[in-house]
Amino acid sequence: MGYVVMPDHVHLLISEPAKITPSVALKALKQRVSRDLRKSNRRVSDAQLRLSFMSADASLPRFWQPRFYDFNVYSRRKKREKLE
Repeated sequence: MGYVVMPDHVHLLISEPAKITPSVALKALKQRVSRDLRKSNRRVSDAQLRLSFMSADASLPRFWQPRFYDFNVYSRRKKREKLE
């Protein structure tokens, strides 16, 4: 329904997928973006390096934080507020 990319995170307004959970949908999105970034072999800028997170073993940089935070939009009014 909507999204905004912030300097160090992204906001998504999505409906719950019919066949999978939001967690599975976000996992697929994160994997796709990460794979596409690795395939591109682009040079990483200083700004991008500041956004990377360390993996559990603290040796490999991550593009995404390990989890997400959700907020349930419960009315049309709240949906409009979030989209604006």
